[in-house]
Amino acid sequence: QVQLVESGGGLVQAGGSLRLSCAASGRTFGNNAVGWFRQAPGKEREFVAAFSWSGGRTYYADSVKGRFTISGDNAKNTVYLQMTSLKFEDTAVYYCVADLNWKMVVAGHPVYWGQGTQVTVSS
Repeated sequence: QVQLVESGGGLVQAGGSLRLSCAASGRTFGNNAVGWFRQAPGKEREFVAAFSWSGGRTYYADSVKGRFTISGDNAKNTVYLQMTSLKFEDTAVYYCVADLNWKMVVAGHPVYWGQGTQVTVSS
């Protein structure tokens, strides 16, 4: 079992930046791919970004490409989502996810989910 704990959400003005963190407890991330999803009120959950510990592969949704960066710190057993140039439409609850299968993370069907952290961007 991998427990995922997100932190770093909050209120920020449009154009600002935030860094979300996802820490694994119970065990290390190991070979799990890790990703971020988000869900805004009244909208479907959507994929944001994915990170693989193997080779540091990354993948982003078009809506955040060039603005968000996903990365991992093996020593801290933590994955980060650096968000810059935030827009009002980035407002959502952000969830950290993990799965041994990269494709499951990208497809939105990972085994492990965090509780979520709220990001609110004021216009």
